[in-house]
Amino acid sequence: MARVAVRMPRFGMTMEAGIIVEWLAQPGDTLSAGDGFAVITTEKVEVELEAPADGTLVELCCDLDEEVPVGEVVALIEEE
Repeated sequence: MARVAVRMPRFGMTMEAGIIVEWLAQPGDTLSAGDGFAVITTEKVEVELEAPADGTLVELCCDLDEEVPVGEVVALIEEE
């Protein structure tokens, strides 16, 4: 089984970081590609971060309300 690193996406040209304000899933939860599993806020928007692959959420790599730079790993999903 492969692990997929989910990284903080860039939602705009000037975005440098985002803040995870809510985890919608916890380690051990099964996700399908496209499932929202976290809520991210930036200076301009609040959006759901979607799972990029089917699998099990195995690790949350940052804390709530922590500013996370674009490209930084926020979670790991183990593909089935």
